[in-house]
Amino acid sequence: MASVTYDHVTKRFGSVTALNDLNIHVEDKEFLVLVGPSGCGKTTALRCLAGLEEVTEGRILIGDQVVNDVPPKDRDIAMVFQSYALYPHMTVYENMAFGLKLRKVPKDEIRRRVQEAAEILGIEQLLDRKPRQLSGGQRQRVAVGRAIVRNPKVFLFDEPLSNLDAKLRVQTRTEISKLHKRLQTTFIYVTHDQVEAMTMADRIAVINHGVLQQIDTPQNLYDKPANMFVAGFIGSPAMNFFRGTLEQSDGRFFVATDAFQVQVPDDRKAAYGEYVGRPVVLGVRPEHIHAPNFAPPGITPQPVDGIVDVTELMGNETFVYMRAGETPFVARVDPRASYRMGQRAQVVFDMSQMHLFDPETEKAIR
Repeated sequence: MASVTYDHVTKRFGSVTALNDLNIHVEDKEFLVLVGPSGCGKTTALRCLAGLEEVTEGRILIGDQVVNDVPPKDRDIAMVFQSYALYPHMTVYENMAFGLKLRKVPKDEIRRRVQEAAEILGIEQLLDRKPRQLSGGQRQRVAVGRAIVRNPKVFLFDEPLSNLDAKLRVQTRTEISKLHKRLQTTFIYVTHDQVEAMTMADRIAVINHGVLQQIDTPQNLYDKPANMFVAGFIGSPAMNFFRGTLEQSDGRFFVATDAFQVQVPDDRKAAYGEYVGRPVVLGVRPEHIHAPNFAPPGITPQPVDGIVDVTELMGNETFVYMRAGETPFVARVDPRASYRMGQRAQVVFDMSQMHLFDPETEKAIR
């Protein structure tokens, strides 16, 4: 078991900087998820750790050992790919045992490890089958099993659930979380799916354009995003943003947009004082926008009018897509609320859950 450290790691491909001064320390036995949009550099970070890409600048450490010049086979890691990468002519048993055979592990030890991994993953009955006889979920379990038998210091997962259907994806991510608890090994997991990140991680590192935006627990990323990118990426549907100006009247603060004006809670005035009279961006999550008749108790409601574009009934909730002036936004309301397409309607913002951002830097105003 081991920690992992990215120490000022930069990776360039010609004139393109895929990673820019990345600094992350992953604790021993931690489950860290690297998340971000396609092309942000998260897979490159994983490949640099695996030794499949050479670092341009900086150091990568596994435990206390700098591994920049250590061959991939000697880094004591195991990687699970998006594509499964199973040998089609081999049985499940042979696929799982192949890496151990290359390392000249005794046959009895190989049999023990493969059987143990198969039991953990519930695929004991599949050991004699070929990959073509397996479903996508079963193939993914085999790929994970092939990594488990290695008993590595660090597990690396590169978008392993991307090829699965929605139901199987939920089931498999639960299995991977259980697997982490059982194995007590360091897991580093790459995904573009923020729901996977929120449900699986001890901590999440959000990356964009090769730059680490924020690293924290899932709840802190949700509650206290460092900037507009993190705020818009974490949460589904994404946070709504409204451009306006912070104004003061009779000792109270307001955010005024071209379509509405909402009062800022008094306990936020000290943090926002220096922005009075300046442009700001108001952030409100869909789940903090309610139908007036079904607003929960204890919120700080401020009414906002808009035009309903689309409604999506989800059963336990309704997504209402609206426009306030020219700004589109989405509300996540009680399913008993009645909204119709084209209707002028009112919702209430829970201002106790509001966020304010500097439009120039896009950083959160604390």
